[in-house]
This record gives sequence, structure tokens and C-alpha cells, in this order.
Amino acid sequence: MSLLELAAAALGVLAVWLTVRQNPWCWPIGLVMVLMYSWIFFEVKLYSDMLLQLVYAVLQLYGWWQWTRGGLLHDGRQVSRLGVGALGQGLLAGAAGSLALGYGMATWTDAAAPWWDAALTAFSLVAQFWMAHKRLECWLLWIVLDLLFVLLFLGKDLYLTAALYGLFTLLAMQGWRTWRHELEPAAA
Repeated sequence: MSLLELAAAALGVLAVWLTVRQNPWCWPIGLVMVLMYSWIFFEVKLYSDMLLQLVYAVLQLYGWWQWTRGGLLHDGRQVSRLGVGALGQGLLAGAAGSLALGYGMATWTDAAAPWWDAALTAFSLVAQFWMAHKRLECWLLWIVLDLLFVLLFLGKDLYLTAALYGLFTLLAMQGWRTWRHELEPAAA
């Protein structure tokens, strides 16, 4: 465990906690965290995760804009559900991205876990896109992904990061409950 990993983990907890509370400051804090983690993952040869963090940097800016200026009235997004079609498209995009990235990592790099890392990367992009649009289902996908990330990071001896993703799992469960509760009055 390095000081960089400790700082990135602390920022990660803060960013996800702010996301659960729908505080737009989750995005710039998340931006700093993902840039730090891109370097950490490069050092341990989890190249798909490193690339994921760089894409997350762009998505952090996109999410910040969506939460503060997105939507029909450009006054920010409200929590909503995905339709069946959008859910299917997102999962299909995740599967296609998993295959393409996994093949590339397995063929052209010395990645430590090319297929597993690629699948987690591709589906994380789907979850992050859904989160930027405040889709409730992002939290269910994050719960599954975070649990799988815990296993991956334990295998790479990134114990603090594994613990962080365990905490992310708990925060994702809280996010699901909180955002779902916000939708209930609208449905009545």
C-alpha cells in the first residue's frame, strides 16, 4: 500500500458518498481520484483498469455537466429508471466492449487478467454512463461490479483498494435505496 493508493482510496470514498447524496461535487473529486488510480493500475499492469480510469476522467466531466446543466430544461438531471430497450442496449454494449477490449489486452499486452479486467472495465463504463444520467439501475450494476473488483484486487495484493471496493459495494447498496426512495413519491 502506498501513500498514493491511500489518498486515492480516501477521495474515492468521499466521491461515492457524495454521489449517493446527489451532490455534484462528487464529479470533480472523482476526477482527481481516477487520475491517481490510473497511475496505480499502470504500476501493477492492470492496463484495462488504467484505461478505464482515463475514460472515467472524461466521464467525470460529462457527469458533472449532466448533473448541473443536463436534462430538458438544462437545470440538471433527476433520478429516473431505464427502459427495457436502454437496459438491453447498455448490457449489450458492455458485452461487446468486454470482448473487444479483452481480445486486445490478451493479444497485445502483458495484462495480468486481460479478460476479467476487460469485462469489469466495459461494464463499468456502462454503469458510469447510467450514473451520469441518474438512472437508478446504475447502482445494481455497480454492486455486482464492485464485488468482482474486490476479488480482482485481492488477487493483485491491492488490499486497500479491495477494501475500498468493498466499501463501494455498501455505498452502492445505499445509493440504490436512496435513489429508489426518491422515485417512490413521483410514482404515487
